[in-house]
Amino acid sequence: MSTAPWPPGSATGIGSLPGTDPVEAAATVLGELPDLPHLPELPARGLGADMLGRTAALLVDLAIELVPSGYRVAAHPGIDHRRATDHIRRDLDAIEEAVERLGTPPPVVKVQLAGPWTLTSGLELPRGHRVLTDRGALREFTESLGEGLTRHVAEVRRRLGTEVVVQLDEPGLPTVLAGALPTPSGYGTVRAIAEPEARDVLGAVVEAAKAATGQPVVIHCCASRPPFALLRSAGADAIAFDVALLAKAGAAAWDEIGEVWDSGTVLFLGVVPSTDPGKPVALRDVAGQAFRLTDRLGFGRSILADRAVATPTCGMAGATETWARRAMSLVRDTGKAFMEPPEGW
Repeated sequence: MSTAPWPPGSATGIGSLPGTDPVEAAATVLGELPDLPHLPELPARGLGADMLGRTAALLVDLAIELVPSGYRVAAHPGIDHRRATDHIRRDLDAIEEAVERLGTPPPVVKVQLAGPWTLTSGLELPRGHRVLTDRGALREFTESLGEGLTRHVAEVRRRLGTEVVVQLDEPGLPTVLAGALPTPSGYGTVRAIAEPEARDVLGAVVEAAKAATGQPVVIHCCASRPPFALLRSAGADAIAFDVALLAKAGAAAWDEIGEVWDSGTVLFLGVVPSTDPGKPVALRDVAGQAFRLTDRLGFGRSILADRAVATPTCGMAGATETWARRAMSLVRDTGKAFMEPPEGW
């Protein structure tokens, strides 16, 4: 039986939503995904509202600035860094206001941050190299990320009066492992990171998140071939991914996912398109992907009620607001179908 803080048959979002109004976004998420709402991210607001900018704003004693090639480490917080921290503050104000209107806080709220490899691969040092290429800088950023998420969790818990679950977003991890990350100049690639090092660095942040929350930690990877075994060995209690991308994966990936699920890991199954597919989408179309997954892996379908959470395939920043609401509704109904599959499915 699951010991997760969310109830069986829960559904949630990955993080990002369309639009620029944090008050409306918070109210929508709390209304559509009441069992496991997430702190909305609104990258359409611009600089500092994207995944890297938001996470960098939470770092302790480290600052960033915008340069033509992207985000770079700065000596002192300037206007770019302050803009990113202001976005976080407004987001927390908005969800606090929405929870107050509800009267009763949800049992748990999920917050999202870039994981250490995605963060350090996307930030440059002052001399122009990526942070992850400097072992000292990598260690400093990993420690700062752990401290920053600890403070962030404490503030969310204080403001909302609810438990907090941390999701670490690592879309860039497979590229880092493969040695396919381009240098900022674009003329070369960064050395591949060995799996033991990748596991240890990620594991340090996972441990910080568990210590801060006392709750399971989710790692999200929307790449076509998430490193399931590595994520599990780094301490992930739950892994979020796009189920449709498994069609391109080989037998080894299917074996890995079966092993981590069998070990007790919760799967956050991305089954609802994150953008409007341009054609009608029925509940059976999306939920059926999860049932077929269990069938192929040889599990009883009852595992979905206890060890799965329904989600969109990825963040929904590129969706219309109409589709985002529709997708959240489909995700919620998919979670319910995990509990009680309609007859004939």
